[in-house]
Amino acid sequence: MTSFRIKTINAIAPEGLELLGDEYAVDPDDSNPHGIVVRSSQVDVDDYPELLALARAGAGVNNITVDKATEKGICIFNTPGANANAVVDLVFPMIGIWLRNIYQGIAFCKSLAEIPPDQVSGEVESRKAAFRGVEIAGKTLGVIGLGQIGVRLANGGIQRFMKVYGFDPFPSLDNIHNLLPEVTVTRAMRDTLAQADIVSLHLPVNEKTKGMVNADFISKMKPGAILVNYARGPIVDEDAVLAALDSGQLEAFISDFPTPAVIRHPKTLTTPHLGASTAESEGNCSRMAVRELSAYLHYGNITHSVNFPNIESIPSSTVHTRLIIINNDVPGLIGFITNTLGNHGVNIVSFKNESNGRVGYNIIDLESALDAKILAELTANKDVIRTREITFS
Repeated sequence: MTSFRIKTINAIAPEGLELLGDEYAVDPDDSNPHGIVVRSSQVDVDDYPELLALARAGAGVNNITVDKATEKGICIFNTPGANANAVVDLVFPMIGIWLRNIYQGIAFCKSLAEIPPDQVSGEVESRKAAFRGVEIAGKTLGVIGLGQIGVRLANGGIQRFMKVYGFDPFPSLDNIHNLLPEVTVTRAMRDTLAQADIVSLHLPVNEKTKGMVNADFISKMKPGAILVNYARGPIVDEDAVLAALDSGQLEAFISDFPTPAVIRHPKTLTTPHLGASTAESEGNCSRMAVRELSAYLHYGNITHSVNFPNIESIPSSTVHTRLIIINNDVPGLIGFITNTLGNHGVNIVSFKNESNGRVGYNIIDLESALDAKILAELTANKDVIRTREITFS
């Protein structure tokens, strides 16, 4: 019997969707789903009145109206780390393509198809010096943003015999602990920028990072450095980068986000947003997104949410109803909830609460069904954003 309606937006890898059982109805044309799985398309949660949760099969969520979702009690998930290998797998070859003049070398070789065969070998020997490059080994790599992608890139630099500096404005200890000891983590971004021959960006897009790579940022970089953006396009002030390329402050700009101005410049190298475009990455993201969404719909559990606190609880065999209460994080809400339930003689099997500083999330397990009047009393509190009942057979 179908319990939940799931809408897919974009091509979601089947490896994840195959994890959904018969209790799910998956339909890309569903106009009023309980859950959504999306990759890169823009999603406005106002368009879906019964939406409970949305899972982004990727790391960035700038294509989703997250603030609106929080106000409506809609949980937004992402899949950090699921595409990390794919991005790192592409960044190093792209740096190598620039440093070794591989793009020009390939174009030259293709042009040899137009000359007589007996002249090809001589032409290669006489002109190959024009494409001589430099090695990655020995260069200094600066990584801005030490999430799972940034950490793997930094470690990859060490494995390629580079010196590596890293900076993150809000470091996660779990990620930092995964850095190789040879990586130097600086306390100020300028200390990383000043050392690096190559600066690679690995930050999310938000109000603090949008346009962060501006003229002031570039002025702190080592003259003649290479800037790499395989994070998000809006992080970079395009005009500032082009001006720095013209002045020689930057040697090159390597990006996954082509625009008309960027692709026309001779000192740029771009790919068509391929960072996460591997079969393995898409499968990993799909599986992770579906597992997150399913755990939330079935049990109210949360992992890797960008707007709600992470929280998990396993219901015991005596639990009949799980009550989910999402609220503004203000004093007195837990007392209000427990007093309301206690005043009506409701026995609480377990009560778990977590907060992220803005949103409080409560998982309350009950031995019996919850009367609609009690639920209405809880919902009437001005700081309760949303309530939800999950019934176990």
